[in-house]
Amino acid sequence: MQIAETLNEGLKRAYTLTITAKDIEGRIDGEVKKLAPQMKMPGFRPGKVPANLVRKMHGPQLFQEALNTSIQDGVQKMITDHKLRPAMQPSVELNEGYAQGKDAEIKIALEVLPDVPAPQIEGIKLERLTAEIDESAIDAQVAMLVGQQKSFDDAPKGHKAVTGDLVVMDYLGKVDGEPFDGGKGEGMSVEIGTGRLIPGFEDQLIGLKANDEKQINVTFPEDYNVAYLKGKPATFDLVINEVRVAKAAGAADDDFAKTLGLESLEQLRGLLKGQIEQEHNGLTRTHMKRKLLDNLAAAHDFPVPPSMVDAEFNQIWQQLEQEAAREEDPKAALAEMETDKSDYRNIAERRVRLGLLLSEIGQQNGIDITQAEMNRLVQQAAAQYEPKDRERFVQYVQNEPMAAAQLRAPLYEDKVVDFLFAKAEISDRTVAKAELEAAIEEEEGHVHGPGCGHDHDVKPAKVKKAAAKKAEPEAEATPAKKVSAKKSEAVPAKAEKKSAAKKKA
Repeated sequence: MQIAETLNEGLKRAYTLTITAKDIEGRIDGEVKKLAPQMKMPGFRPGKVPANLVRKMHGPQLFQEALNTSIQDGVQKMITDHKLRPAMQPSVELNEGYAQGKDAEIKIALEVLPDVPAPQIEGIKLERLTAEIDESAIDAQVAMLVGQQKSFDDAPKGHKAVTGDLVVMDYLGKVDGEPFDGGKGEGMSVEIGTGRLIPGFEDQLIGLKANDEKQINVTFPEDYNVAYLKGKPATFDLVINEVRVAKAAGAADDDFAKTLGLESLEQLRGLLKGQIEQEHNGLTRTHMKRKLLDNLAAAHDFPVPPSMVDAEFNQIWQQLEQEAAREEDPKAALAEMETDKSDYRNIAERRVRLGLLLSEIGQQNGIDITQAEMNRLVQQAAAQYEPKDRERFVQYVQNEPMAAAQLRAPLYEDKVVDFLFAKAEISDRTVAKAELEAAIEEEEGHVHGPGCGHDHDVKPAKVKKAAAKKAEPEAEATPAKKVSAKKSEAVPAKAEKKSAAKKKA
């Protein structure tokens, strides 16, 4: 086996690996000797099948395995002998026209990780903005919980529906005078004013009373989620079964807290205060982390492997394309993306550089993920799958180093960031929540966070329309949002549009 370097330019490397036919044949002979004692063939005693028959039966398979193993071993030897640190999987190409019995010549191309300069982590100064807890915010949370416990009473006889009332109705929808699939339902309840149904539907319920019948006219939105109904005018024949009026909101007292399984209103307020504190702490960390990464990015500049930048850019671009497809005018959104393409590539390059820098800081300071922590990460990720698929997922992570690296990356990053926070000179300032949020918004033009497949709490704000790698959690679906689960209620429901998760990296 011979290895010759053919390119050494910047971070790019190329080699020619020559594997002799003799080496490959030797591997085949070795495999034949292993297989022969295990083979059974009519006319031969077990383990006595001649080597030439073994070759005849399994020759092509043995040759391919021998060639692949030789190439893998050669690439590994090249990496070891030349002390290489590949940035991505090397490109391996077998020379054209190769056939068994000839020397195999393989061209290998790769990019290596740069030598990261000694990170400058001394003397970093950061300001920690801490948001005050406003009692009025707790009051608002309590009031919202009370409002969510809304209930309805039967309306007085002859009561005409108004905004806020609950109408129970049967309906039959028609397009061009003909009923359409899914356009019929019975006993559907809708609260007027919630915006749950297609535009114009709820407004035409106002003034109706129990036992009324009415035909209403509506037009399905152009972005409706049923293709053949998009933009179509339709009629709905309605029969109003009953109208119900909302009860007055209950009092925020101990009795209300007990309906939530708590002992008192004081306990409820304490829990809500803890949630608000957690939210404020998250904002504080986001702001500090942004400032920290800006500080590191300003102090370090070194070349990064183009292949890593390409991979990160492709991930960002894919997110942008997905978001553009959900815009009202996808073509215009894509055109706008194209004008900013160079900005997105700069974002990708900066992410990669910060990722390499944080990795170097972690390695130099003995920061690592323990096996117990890794096991916990794997189990948490596996819990997102169906029980029957969890063991398979665990095995996948165990067998795929890249999958394991993606799981550990967020925790590793947090550990490095916490280490840098501990070394930094931090000054504290108490501010209102609005001021802290404004301070974060001021940095909309900055790029933060390495490209490690993790939804950093600091993301490139330039990518405003890109979906976060870990999407913002959506509010728990209300019955109105679950109408598609019942075909009979699917049509009147307003098409839900998912909001794009803001990218603030």
